[in-house]
Amino acid sequence: MLVAASALLVAGCGHAAPRTTLTVLAAASLRDAFRAAGTAYASTHPGIGLTFSFDASSALRAQVEQGAPADVFASADVANPDQLVNAGRTIGPATPFAGNRLALIVPAANPAGIAAPADLARPGVALLTASANVPMAIYAMRVIANLAAEPGAPAGFAAAVERNIVSREDNAAAVVAKVVLGEADVAFVYATDARAAGAAVRSIPLPDRVNVTALYAAVVVRQAHDPAAAAAFVAWLAGADGRAVLAPFGFAPPP
Repeated sequence: MLVAASALLVAGCGHAAPRTTLTVLAAASLRDAFRAAGTAYASTHPGIGLTFSFDASSALRAQVEQGAPADVFASADVANPDQLVNAGRTIGPATPFAGNRLALIVPAANPAGIAAPADLARPGVALLTASANVPMAIYAMRVIANLAAEPGAPAGFAAAVERNIVSREDNAAAVVAKVVLGEADVAFVYATDARAAGAAVRSIPLPDRVNVTALYAAVVVRQAHDPAAAAAFVAWLAGADGRAVLAPFGFAPPP
């Protein structure tokens, strides 16, 4: 399978061709933050070019397994990188580099009148989520389970929410886009995506006690053409400089 590049960026210095260009496969929720990271990295590493390809973490992991060209894989979870580590497809372990939280969003006009997470189980509500194997959907299911365990939650809450899922999208970016277009009443997304969507959506308060932390991790892929350069980028991403670039987009240091 060819790399499904929903967005590409080549970061270099001026008009000079970089000595090494790294292909970075990254979770769709990292798109804006990694574009900024590419610019920042190029300013201090003029010999390195970065080409980014964005998609669901599970899809990108499958592409690495199928031999797609890649130097670094940056995932919205640890599980997908660890699958590659366990299969011997990486150089070294997964490196956590950022944390995220989930958010519950509705279209700006909120036509369904969603006021609280309890409304997710209301008959007729159109809930949007990602495909079942995409990290965001897995995190969302954990939040739904936490909501179902809350004191006073009605019996069958989780099952009722599941029945309201009208579509499962390929990745986090696709979920946000459909909510902005009003194609669903409500959706779980990453807090960073809700922030980036701005006035196009409205966030419904999600109590901290039921929310979960999404831990992002990166690995150097076994077939990296320049493993040292790839490892240096991962180390930069997980270090103070990388975190400083990601912070304005709402990403926190890994817990």
